[in-house]
Amino acid sequence: MRTYNVYGLGNALVDAEFEVTDEFLKHENIQKGLMTLVDGEAQKILYDRLVAKFGIKKRDGGGSAANSMYAVSQFGGSAFYTCKVAGDEPGDFYVRQLGDHNIRTNLSQNREYGDTGKCLVMVSPDAERTMLTFLGISADIASKDLNLEALKDSQYLYLEGYLSASPSGKQACVDARKAAEANGVATALSLSDVSMVQFCRGGLEEMIGNGVDLIFANENEARAWTGKDSISDAMNELKKIARTLVLTLGSKGALLFDGEQIVSIESFPTKAIDTNGAGDMFAGAFLYAITNGKDFATAGKLASYAASRTVSHFGPRLPPAAHHEILQKILM
Repeated sequence: MRTYNVYGLGNALVDAEFEVTDEFLKHENIQKGLMTLVDGEAQKILYDRLVAKFGIKKRDGGGSAANSMYAVSQFGGSAFYTCKVAGDEPGDFYVRQLGDHNIRTNLSQNREYGDTGKCLVMVSPDAERTMLTFLGISADIASKDLNLEALKDSQYLYLEGYLSASPSGKQACVDARKAAEANGVATALSLSDVSMVQFCRGGLEEMIGNGVDLIFANENEARAWTGKDSISDAMNELKKIARTLVLTLGSKGALLFDGEQIVSIESFPTKAIDTNGAGDMFAGAFLYAITNGKDFATAGKLASYAASRTVSHFGPRLPPAAHHEILQKILM
């Protein structure tokens, strides 16, 4: 019996969320629906404009894989998360937000000098999220930050595709994957964002190596990776780099490949107000379920319902009690 259900590796970011208009995104020449990396100065300028025009809606702990590990922990699973934050106020806030939720980390009391990464999350009226990210010290995450003993004592390794933008982060993912493969730990990776597929594909390919056990992607990422318009064709291409697949389709549900057959998962009706964190929740709920004895169909149903609850809530993470309600509805 391994100690951890999932060992996650990803960016540690403090999210500042804003409700914005499409006109604002156009005026600022920001590409809607994508994550764009910027430097600290550019982000600060835009942050000040957002605060002046819209006011900040919510500040929360973030980072894609961190959100997924939070979900694993809140459903009752155990997780270890490797990330990097600075010894500044946002770093202190991030650690508090991660909290004591069955998540252990590599973070120590004496964190390095620097700037904790931050993400501006702009939610437009159609609930689409657009992100401008300054990685800060998170860009320096490296293989030395890995806890190999915890990794070996986990059922799954989960890699965040956003790390393909950081040379040292990408190498940490490669080294973590190799360690997992050598110790019988299953490997999972999220493609994370179309921008990562478009601009950091080489890094993602290095992270994937000869293939992983499980890939998470949405339909736009799958099409961008494979060059296929048909979802069926895209899934067949993705099978070349992953033994199993999770392909999320937004309001149309999801398609899963469990290694033998395609499983179709229906969506749950909801009123979407913020899609930020929906994919992270899907991955976290799915990983929790398959590491606790559930089949792909059951895991997909849990993840789909959990994601529907997330988009009806402002912010990337649900309150702790909501996870128990989700389990009660789907599994109990």
